[in-house]
Amino acid sequence: MIIRQATIKDLDPMVELITMYAEKGMMLPRSKLSLCESLTCFSVVEADDGSIIGVGGLHILWEDLAEIRSLVVAPNSAGKGIGKMLVQHLCDRARELAIKKVMALTYQEKFFDSCGFQVVSKETLPHKVWKDCINCSKFPACDEIAVIKEVIPSLIAS
Repeated sequence: MIIRQATIKDLDPMVELITMYAEKGMMLPRSKLSLCESLTCFSVVEADDGSIIGVGGLHILWEDLAEIRSLVVAPNSAGKGIGKMLVQHLCDRARELAIKKVMALTYQEKFFDSCGFQVVSKETLPHKVWKDCINCSKFPACDEIAVIKEVIPSLIAS
């Protein structure tokens, strides 16, 4: 199994995985067009047989903040640590880009807690986080939980 940059050939399996969980109300849906437009933000987990068993995006919001989006693992691969590996990969990518914090809007609070994220009030997040929310069916009554993780520790003078 490998984690790699998503390519055009991954679009259909990505849409299939995301839609499967979105239809169960476990995450927000994402159209094929939306994934295509932001493909360079996405990584996939490819199984040894070439199938896509995980998806996650890292969307840069500002110079010090990125968002993990559309994180999903295939049901037959769940519980094997793939989601945590993908989150670590995305956090490492943020660190490589010198982005200090990574956040997510999620229904899976316990999972993100196990990955070192902390719940924060959505009102503490910068307004730029909400620019995609205008098109969401849950706007303005968002019921997702905001979580955040510092991936580059602040230097505190001692």
